[in-house]
Amino acid sequence: MAVTYMTEEGLKKLKEELQQLETVERPRIIAAIAEAREKGDLSENAEYDAAKEEQGALETKIAQIKARLADARVLDASDIKTDEVQILTKVRVRMKSTGMEKTYQLVTEGEANSMEGKISVTTPIAKGLMGKKVGEIAQVQVPAGLVEFEILEISL
Repeated sequence: MAVTYMTEEGLKKLKEELQQLETVERPRIIAAIAEAREKGDLSENAEYDAAKEEQGALETKIAQIKARLADARVLDASDIKTDEVQILTKVRVRMKSTGMEKTYQLVTEGEANSMEGKISVTTPIAKGLMGKKVGEIAQVQVPAGLVEFEILEISL
């Protein structure tokens, strides 16, 4: 698996999610399997099959989170410069076509949250903004067509 870069906040959230899955969800599913098993013939027990399927999905998710944590590298905000757009920076842009201004923070995939203005560095907009400096124009190909963003400000 490739190295996953994340912030301290992202690492903390991932560890909390893992703890929730291991200490709350896993015991809940184990109890559901035991309850379904008590109902008799397992070959025709839909509750048992559903609980076992849920257990398999949970264990897969736990394994994926553990792998991400094992390969995680924490990004130090003090190493981030604001002379150009890069991961962890906030960038205020103006759409050239509408004049509308928007602020995005470029974050890792696991930390993206559009409601908070946090976009993953893997999105087309983030890729188009990466490496740009204040005053430059970023041309970004989105499903609706080509959009031009003027970089107004870069901060942490």
